[in-house]
Amino acid sequence: MSENLKRTFLDEVSSLKSLADAANLRVKYLGKKGIITAKIKSLSSLSPEERRVAGREINELKQFIEEECERKESLLKSAELKGRLLAEAIDITLPGKAVSFGHEHPLSRTLREVVDIFTRMGFDVQEGPEVELDCYNFEALNIPKDHPARDMQDTFYISEDIVLRTHTSPVQVRVMEKKKPPLRFIAPGKVYRCDADVTHSPMFHQVEGLMVDKDITFSHLKGVLIAFIHQMFGPDIPVRFRPSYFPFTEPSAEIDMGCILCKSAGCRVCKGTGWLEILGAGMVNPKVLENVGYDSEEYTGFAFGMGIERITLLKYSIDDIRLLFENDIRFLRQF
Repeated sequence: MSENLKRTFLDEVSSLKSLADAANLRVKYLGKKGIITAKIKSLSSLSPEERRVAGREINELKQFIEEECERKESLLKSAELKGRLLAEAIDITLPGKAVSFGHEHPLSRTLREVVDIFTRMGFDVQEGPEVELDCYNFEALNIPKDHPARDMQDTFYISEDIVLRTHTSPVQVRVMEKKKPPLRFIAPGKVYRCDADVTHSPMFHQVEGLMVDKDITFSHLKGVLIAFIHQMFGPDIPVRFRPSYFPFTEPSAEIDMGCILCKSAGCRVCKGTGWLEILGAGMVNPKVLENVGYDSEEYTGFAFGMGIERITLLKYSIDDIRLLFENDIRFLRQF
């Protein structure tokens, strides 16, 4: 009987094609309701002598079936792995795919250069919120609600008292409220205005600068800004200061530099003047100092602000600000 069962089992093992079939065959012979289990249970009906002989044969058969199942499963696993390796093979002789590496955006590069120049001069870097209270964006900077200077700022209003900041100057006020002089810092960041054309963007970047201490004069302002322009554009660039008006500085000035395209000879970009406007600045208005609790008789200071987009356009001879935000890879690859 055992020999017949063994031959039947071997025929079934030899015909197995998958691990699932092998698992089913194992259950068929060795499971709780399997053939070998049934034979073990039937031993109770035999005499002690018959039970001893039959029990030995069943144990030998059980061990044989277990070994054969394991051997067959091992062969099927190897065959399955080999098939997967062949199916999932990678042809390493094929040429690789080129990987494109990005690089620093011209705006980010210019902003980093500006920040590096001023930090080397000893300026700290401060930041503030882009969604700003009207009192910080305007009133604390000597621009009350009925001030005509508000018409110069094309403002995005979120509510009557909340705006998207139109400049980074509110950071000056926030820092001065928390710290006492001496102060020397810059405030880089995004600003927003309702304006869009070849030279304006609704979102752009500014760097604001402030220095407050005893006996700060306009000469200090000139020295810092001339040093900045020479480091940014070259030591031979001429610089001039023109009288201007800003509510938060008095006196105020527009700072021009010699046109880097025509070498101050006059061209279309500088409109034949040989000069390019680069930034605005001035001595901090005493009212701004008093609004944050500073004694304007004891402390003076200067402030300046510049648009990073404008500096980038000049530095890289770009004639349309929109190119900086379109993410055209053909344009960006030039840098």
